[in-house]
Amino acid sequence: QMQLVESGGGLVQAGGSLRLSCTASGRTFSIYTMGWFRQAPGKEREFVSAIKWSGDSTYYADSVKGRSTISRDNAKNTVYLQMNSLKPEDTAVYYCAAGRTWPGRKSDYDFWGQGTQVTVSS
Repeated sequence: QMQLVESGGGLVQAGGSLRLSCTASGRTFSIYTMGWFRQAPGKEREFVSAIKWSGDSTYYADSVKGRSTISRDNAKNTVYLQMNSLKPEDTAVYYCAAGRTWPGRKSDYDFWGQGTQVTVSS
């Protein structure tokens, strides 16, 4: 099993920034693709971004492309999501996930965190 713990969510005004973190334990972090997903109330969980195990490839949903940056520090077993120019429609619970497929569909991810709430006020 791999345990994933997200942090960094909160309440921010539109146009602001947040940096989400996800720290892993229990398995070899550096061999896993890491992804960020989000789920807004009443909506399905959707893909946000992913980073390859090596850190040399990244992938973004169109909705966050140009406003977000995913990165990882394998020495710290941590993946980050820097989100800028936040919009009210970015409000959701953000989840990190680990999988062995690149970039992977939602169903390809094996381990999930509990999520961190991001609320963007207008």
